[in-house]
Amino acid sequence: MKVLRTAEERFSGMPDFGYEPRYADAGGLRLAYVEAGPPDGEPVLLLHGEPSWSFLYRKVIPVLAEAGSRVIAGRPYRLRAVGQAGRGH
Repeated sequence: MKVLRTAEERFSGMPDFGYEPRYADAGGLRLAYVEAGPPDGEPVLLLHGEPSWSFLYRKVIPVLAEAGSRVIAGRPYRLRAVGQAGRGH
């Protein structure tokens, strides 16, 4: 399977988005997500689809994190993807 990734520097300097990407491996495919808030907070999962990415939630992530939630934003795995992950950002 051919996997394409957008270069990391394409995501630098995004306004109101100071979250470092994190990655999970899913059978050799890299899934990207961002996380904010206390690690022991009640988890809130923010999922998005095509053509957006976690930047969509840039205004809501800090509000939820400041309220004490552990916020995780990413895209569920799928066969075609664009963005920071090889699949699923």
